Amino acid sequence: MRYHKRYAALLIALAMLPLGIMAAPSPLDVSLEAELGTVKVFSHTYRVGPSPANTEFDFVTMGGQEILFPFSRLSVQMLADGRHSIRFLYQPLELTTQTVARTAFTIDDVTFAAGSPVDIVYSFPFYRVTYLYDLLRGADFLGVGAAVQLRNASIRFSGFDAVGNDVRAVSQNLGIVPALAVAGEFGLPGGFFAGFEATGIYASSALLNGATFQFEGSILDASIRAGRRFQSGAEAFLNFRFLGGSAAGVSQYPDLFWTESQNDETANYLTTGSVTFGARIGL
Repeated sequence: MRYHKRYAALLIALAMLPLGIMAAPSPLDVSLEAELGTVKVFSHTYRVGPSPANTEFDFVTMGGQEILFPFSRLSVQMLADGRHSIRFLYQPLELTTQTVARTAFTIDDVTFAAGSPVDIVYSFPFYRVTYLYDLLRGADFLGVGAAVQLRNASIRFSGFDAVGNDVRAVSQNLGIVPALAVAGEFGLPGGFFAGFEATGIYASSALLNGATFQFEGSILDASIRAGRRFQSGAEAFLNFRFLGGSAAGVSQYPDLFWTESQNDETANYLTTGSVTFGARIGL
């Protein structure tokens, strides 16, 4: 099948964990968390199809991603018995830009003419379920565990060819990505706290990345934060985050959808940094 059965099973297993936690007689704490701020793309290159026939497109210098973009995150956390944490995360990420091609470039064998306007949408939101086990079991938290992420990618270029015809290159797919996870939060004097979290993996073999062929991929979502707890139980914090990933290889999956790229070879590398203000409230 198109998607990775072994990781689909893992995603279902993680999704079922809250049912077991809620059924347990131990206390259950539920909290909501939201972040809002801005993200800067440090580097971002993209190629679909073999080089040099297809362009190594630089979204920052060529595609309008040199500016700041809005950034937000929403999550729900359940903590049972003071040790077992399940986190559900939704991370929207859509970078919509417009540019004028200074030179002709080719994406997935589609050539966009020099001097023509180009509309670009890089949409890469994802959903993530994370399980963490607290090693400290106290006021402070240090959790280790694993995560399963569902990416919902849609990359679209719209413009004109050399004779003025409308042209478009589209690449869309769903993908399941397993990862390791660690997070910590530690109290400081005066009701303040500091914390960190990191979710990531690097896989360069079929065994680890879930494919039946060699395909390199990586993700890293890491942050540090500092904030204050209030008597009401609410928390406010400032967060600095690195978010990046890569995918490179030649897919051997069959093409099932018209919105999949025409070429099987892909190289996509992204690094970003964000600054957000956030709040967490207990239910």
